[in-house]
Amino acid sequence: MKLLLAGISHRTAPLDLRERLTIAPSRLADANRALLRVPGVREAIVLSTCARTELTVCYDAEVPDLSKFLADFLDVPPTQSKDRTYEYYGIDAVRHLFRVACSLDSLILGEPQILGQVKDAYAVARSIGAVQSNLERLMQSAFSTAKKVRRDTKVGKAPVSVASVAVDLIKKVLGSLRGRRILLVGAGEMSGLAAKHLVRQGAESIAVANRTFENAVGLAARLGGPAVRFEDIQSATAVVDVVITATGSSEYIFRQENGPELMRFRQNRPLLFVDIAVPRNVDPEISRTEGILVYDIDSVQAISSSHRQERNREAQRAEMIVARSVNRYQEGAVALDVAPAVRGLQLAIEAIAHTELGQVQTKLLVLTPIQQHAIQLLLRGMTNKILHPMIRILKQAAKDGDVQTMETICAVFDVDPTPATQACSVERFWLSPRSTMARGRDAAAKLQPTH
Repeated sequence: MKLLLAGISHRTAPLDLRERLTIAPSRLADANRALLRVPGVREAIVLSTCARTELTVCYDAEVPDLSKFLADFLDVPPTQSKDRTYEYYGIDAVRHLFRVACSLDSLILGEPQILGQVKDAYAVARSIGAVQSNLERLMQSAFSTAKKVRRDTKVGKAPVSVASVAVDLIKKVLGSLRGRRILLVGAGEMSGLAAKHLVRQGAESIAVANRTFENAVGLAARLGGPAVRFEDIQSATAVVDVVITATGSSEYIFRQENGPELMRFRQNRPLLFVDIAVPRNVDPEISRTEGILVYDIDSVQAISSSHRQERNREAQRAEMIVARSVNRYQEGAVALDVAPAVRGLQLAIEAIAHTELGQVQTKLLVLTPIQQHAIQLLLRGMTNKILHPMIRILKQAAKDGDVQTMETICAVFDVDPTPATQACSVERFWLSPRSTMARGRDAAAKLQPTH
């Protein structure tokens, strides 16, 4: 079984592409089911957040084209995403997943939401049977690594989130939040975090709008502000200073054509939109209307750079924890039992020696027992000298998880490597697939005698 992780993130793709490649929570189960229908894919997990969409699969046979799968599933032309998609194989995929879970690859270094999002993605995949022994072990290792990073470093202390940095951005633009009136569009986790930071910064009144009005009422009650019915959002926007949007809507809530009417109701008082949703809730073209400013989720990167400087030292400690965890995982994952392969080689070479001896025995004169013993010792010594470098390479290949080298050595002597792979008591993830010719050259080079 082989491991592949492919996706796009804030590091490789702009926001407009990320939002087109975002998979809504309601479609995650379907995405996992569809992945399992890809030839060769045996296990799968789909992760989709505001900063990334990643597919992690265990597969056999040919490498699945996950970039094409993602484009087809979301009806996006493959040419638009192919150059932005990254792929990690084997232990590199393990390392990337661990870093993501530990918030070392997040848009905001150390933000706490990503681990919960990874756990949610795992839970959805597991609930439909897309997670079996391979990904189960991988995900549990990722979770334990993230827990250790949180416990042993300060990378997650005084948590910084997209919501908190968004509030910092608002403060930077307006100078102060004291006396400001805010409209939160959305009543989920991100809105709740934003509300907490808004209160700390002295926002005067925080209204909440949500498609499910009961949810808006619940959050508004905790904030001591009014709840707004979704159909009344436009009128509510006319009396606030800032609108923060964080909903799962796949369509714009505020469109370009809404701009002039909003400013007329506001009597041209400036309006600030901070859109931290992916896909975006605010049409960026609305900023063409004079007096309206729009910031999206990628705008927080400039603000977050100062937070990153403060956390870099702790992040280095976290990276060391991840590196050790990856090494431990690799040692366990590629601890192949090579004894059957070694025994197979011994039998094959001994059979060759026995056959060759049988062919020349008729040409030999009658040998004394001492002479026969000497010949047997000679053959055994030659056999051991031939076997020694191959056994050494086999053991190193097992340690490295290099099953191709094992298979190449066994193929030279017509030894079936299957027993060796069946005898392995732990799950394994192989290294990056390469061309057969390249693997053959590497294996042949390893078989050259050492001096």
